Amino acid sequence: MSPAAQKPLKSVVETEKMDEVRDWLDGKPSVIIAEELHRLTPAQMAVAFRVLPKDRALHVFEYMDPPVQAELLSGLVEGETASMLRSLAPDDQAELLDEIPAKVAARLMEGLPASERSFVSDLLGYPAESAGRLMVPTPTVLAPAATREEALDKIQRNAQAQSSADDHHDSTVIDSDIAVVPVADNSRRLLGTVSLSAVVAAPTGTQIEQIMHREKFQVKASEDQEVAARLMQEADLLALPVVDDEERILGLITVDDAMEVLEFEATEDAYRSGGSEPLKEPYLKATVLTLARKRGTWLILLILAAFLTINVMEFFESTLEAVVVLSVFVPMIIGTGGNAGAQAASSVVRALAVNEVRPSDVARVIWREIRVGFLLGMFLGVVIFPVIFRIYALPVASTISITIVAICTWACIVGGVLPLLARKLGVDPAVFSTPVVSTLVDATGLVIYFTVAGTIMADQIAAATG
Repeated sequence: MSPAAQKPLKSVVETEKMDEVRDWLDGKPSVIIAEELHRLTPAQMAVAFRVLPKDRALHVFEYMDPPVQAELLSGLVEGETASMLRSLAPDDQAELLDEIPAKVAARLMEGLPASERSFVSDLLGYPAESAGRLMVPTPTVLAPAATREEALDKIQRNAQAQSSADDHHDSTVIDSDIAVVPVADNSRRLLGTVSLSAVVAAPTGTQIEQIMHREKFQVKASEDQEVAARLMQEADLLALPVVDDEERILGLITVDDAMEVLEFEATEDAYRSGGSEPLKEPYLKATVLTLARKRGTWLILLILAAFLTINVMEFFESTLEAVVVLSVFVPMIIGTGGNAGAQAASSVVRALAVNEVRPSDVARVIWREIRVGFLLGMFLGVVIFPVIFRIYALPVASTISITIVAICTWACIVGGVLPLLARKLGVDPAVFSTPVVSTLVDATGLVIYFTVAGTIMADQIAAATG
């Protein structure tokens, strides 16, 4: 292995030695090259990309994220750009065209073959995150009465027609049809699906209806992409038929696209759980201003919400002045409550994402979180009671331990209910995860704390203020 091949691609490109760039690219898988291209500027990407053989370049391009694909296209001449676009399947073409300026997208659309241009136009007509936008329009639909030989002949003819339409052979339409083929009646209403492996293995003369899967897993084109992807995950599907309102087959969602949707949703939840809006581009491609804007909005909302905590502290100022030691435990109290609430929220958000719970399960979730919170509080209370008792005596130890039990129970209820409420209101449940729950529990937890203190230490507070 040459010394250049052991360096990052960015360092090799900066040397402007094309032989070293070529050596680096020759020794790496396409997916690794795509990941390294993410780290380059558009001009550097174009330099490295032009060194790749055409067939290899097309494979690398398919592995790149749409925002990065758009950046690369900005560094290529128009002919190269059109070739890259034609290398993609219609659903990927639609996703890429969403990332580039409208005028450039319209010009590129004109360069597509008529059949592909029609497919892409149809896909762009669906909402951005709908199943219709994600599907690959399928040209092959089998009749239940067709024989094994007729089915194979139809699949082969359609594959050859597709591959010769614009003289490229890497169409995802073909791949998805070969893996799983829809079976429909004369009106294209879905009856089931059949895998190519079942067709190939069937005896001569076997009819498709004898080997097809009659369980109709399907989604409407208007359905959310995440719903479709979750269904494919739970049912272990390689492809999922997409139908219109009358259950007529429109296309297929393939497993690779479903995996990308699930990854995007998980990333989106992770960002929002941390109190930030999700990025629509790789982290290193986002500008500092973009990162600040995505995080700043949440920080403004949370700092305004923190005024609740300040107001609570002001309201109980006399209690704090009477028993100064109570202020020592404020960080521990609000930290414990925030952590317990965040744990509950994370569990329920995840359960909602995989459809283990629904908003209608709110009563069951509350009852479960009450018991979980109480057990956690009891455990923590028992652990800290002897420590505090040894240092601050019985009243303070009792106040802190009882408060911990109460606040853990309350925090778990809040963390469990808020995501369900968000889903009911049509808001992403991850929005009501760690930052929001922690901020709310901080303020309400202090109310619990000072109420418990005022009850247990009433005489001491009265003597200090009297």
